[in-house]
Amino acid sequence: MDSDLREAVGALRAVFERRKLVATWGTASPDQVAEHKKEYRLPPRFRSFLLESDPSDVETVTPVERIRLLSCEKLREGQVGYAMGEDGNSLVTGKEGDWKRSWVVIATSSLFGDPYFLDVSKLDAEGDCPVYTGQKTEKGTWRTTLAASSFVSFLHILSLGMELAAGFGEAVFDEQDDDAFREALEPKIKSFDPAAARAKHWS
Repeated sequence: MDSDLREAVGALRAVFERRKLVATWGTASPDQVAEHKKEYRLPPRFRSFLLESDPSDVETVTPVERIRLLSCEKLREGQVGYAMGEDGNSLVTGKEGDWKRSWVVIATSSLFGDPYFLDVSKLDAEGDCPVYTGQKTEKGTWRTTLAASSFVSFLHILSLGMELAAGFGEAVFDEQDDDAFREALEPKIKSFDPAAARAKHWS
């Protein structure tokens, strides 16, 4: 695990501890990671994450979103309904607006059901790639939004949201509270990942 990834993972694990929220991390099987690498072209940084901090049971909690990270064991299952159907057949058609072969779901929204996915066709020099989220339109096509410029940035953004949420308490939020949280989070993301801030997913 490189220093940037180690820092991002450490920050996320620490905020779970500070907020006294249960999170279970493990270590994935090298054979299973190698199998996923072959099937999904997983980038080096994400593979390193699974090998050393596999999110066995990890769900971030903020007033506006809950994001459950997929463990290595559940990664293939997580592609069902997106890249493949219940029968295991591919749903990738190559048509504009359909799910792309290079999209790999790594997390889902427990509140809204939306996927968060790597685009492995956009590998960078650090062996990382951007994370997007998507919503299906009425026409059945996917509308995607950048969530983070890289997987490391995605982990940092999750940490920023979790840290900020601690200051808002655990009460039930109304719409005004949600807006206040998003407004407070936006500048934090902007200073860390300007491209993600411009995409407006988190705000």
